[in-house]
Amino acid sequence: MSESKFIKERVAKALERVRPYLQSDGGDIELIEVADDMSVKVKLTGACHGCPYSMQTLKAGVEQAIMKEVPEIKRVISV
Repeated sequence: MSESKFIKERVAKALERVRPYLQSDGGDIELIEVADDMSVKVKLTGACHGCPYSMQTLKAGVEQAIMKEVPEIKRVISV
């Protein structure tokens, strides 16, 4: 398995851990891409899309969870 595919699977697993918290508020998250520069692009959906707290959720919740599981990741971007 290629290194990038392995990293993407680890990121997806980290997202599965935070997904129930997002879903409990009527939202969800979709993994769009793990870029070559080690940034992760995600899309917040449902109630999370456009929520005034979405950037706080992204940085304090999602980004921390991903970077804890996959320390190679440099940042998480909402697209």
